[in-house]
Amino acid sequence: MEKIEVKEAKGKLGILVVGVGGAVSTTMITGTLAARKGVAKPIGSIAQMATMRLENGEEKAIKDIVPLADLNDIVFGGWDIFPDNAYEAAMYAEVLKEKDLNNVKEELQAIKPMPAAFDHNWAKRLNGTHIKKAATRWEMVEQLRQDIRDFKAANNCERMAVLWAASTEIYIPLSEEHMSLAALEKAMKENNTEAVSPSMCYAYAAIAEGAPFIMGAPNLCVDTPAMWEFSKQMNVPISGKDFKSGQTLMKTVLAPMFKTRMLGVSGWFSTNILGNRDGEVLDDPANFKTKEVSKLSVIDNIFEPEKYPDLYGDVYHKVRINYYPPRKDNKEAWDNIDIFGWMGYPMEIKVNFLCRDSILAAPIALDLVLFSDLAMRAGMSGIQTWLSFFCKSPMHDFEHQPVHDLFQQWRMVKQTLRDMIGEKAPSYLD
Repeated sequence: MEKIEVKEAKGKLGILVVGVGGAVSTTMITGTLAARKGVAKPIGSIAQMATMRLENGEEKAIKDIVPLADLNDIVFGGWDIFPDNAYEAAMYAEVLKEKDLNNVKEELQAIKPMPAAFDHNWAKRLNGTHIKKAATRWEMVEQLRQDIRDFKAANNCERMAVLWAASTEIYIPLSEEHMSLAALEKAMKENNTEAVSPSMCYAYAAIAEGAPFIMGAPNLCVDTPAMWEFSKQMNVPISGKDFKSGQTLMKTVLAPMFKTRMLGVSGWFSTNILGNRDGEVLDDPANFKTKEVSKLSVIDNIFEPEKYPDLYGDVYHKVRINYYPPRKDNKEAWDNIDIFGWMGYPMEIKVNFLCRDSILAAPIALDLVLFSDLAMRAGMSGIQTWLSFFCKSPMHDFEHQPVHDLFQQWRMVKQTLRDMIGEKAPSYLD
């Protein structure tokens, strides 16, 4: 099999994070800095910890199979609506203990956010003070492009990547402004603030500067024909959307199990309590709608009710997120699943996942950046379907359906990596 030519990961990789002072961002950055100092292990990171079996039967770490960027070559920066440096922001987030933050305190203090491109109408529960002044969305894009260029030059970076780890924007449907690159650029120049979100400005700026863009929230952003067109034109990978961290991760494991066993499902009720800034934003119905659409799409796709109407033709699926400040970042998710088996007899499954939202999301964020940078060096542009493994609502075009089954997604990751080194999958089940 002919292998894909992948360029070496030479020089520094600049990672610019939108919402660099957020809980997920500061947790990811602290963990990465701690790992390269040898004071913590990057647990949860596929790129750093996972292995893969090769054709000859040998098992090797993924990072030894393909040329991923070395953690020592990463430089972090980004934008935030609050001016706190990464250390102050991490202390405020209260995800990590002070003793863990102090291991890399000076490096965190050196990460100071650039003013963010922000529009209060897209996240009404947030009142940012550290924001850009731009007359139009197009001017907003130009300022962000300059930020990317300045950071790249100041930090002597060979390559850049931009990661959205900020809050969920309000829900908007796909509209004419999103259907072509020309229509999107026209809307930006005419300052159509109802159709063009701040996240679209970040995505456009990143692609324009040749930097892979990763959407870590369920925003309508890069999953538009305009962005597909632009990313192909600029030969830049795009991926997303919405980090698959807690409750949805469980769904993509449990739902394939029910389907594989041909067990029926009559109802699936999911609820969460969450107290961090993300929970506060999602307390607004307009923002929650964006998250709800992302979460609801998962099991319908896995179950294929049109193919198995007797088993999944009438599943009642409900998702709730409740803002509950005392929990902060320690989210609690409950799932009640009503299933039925032989002769239609009912059974129930209860799942109570007391997870740490940012602890689960941080390695996903890092992996998406490292693999997107790898894809860029492999000449892969447009939607990175193989990165669906990391996303709640995997991006896809109008001709394809997303894959939600976690195990199918994992096979896609491994097959893509095998393609890069010119290997076939082992003949036995992998």
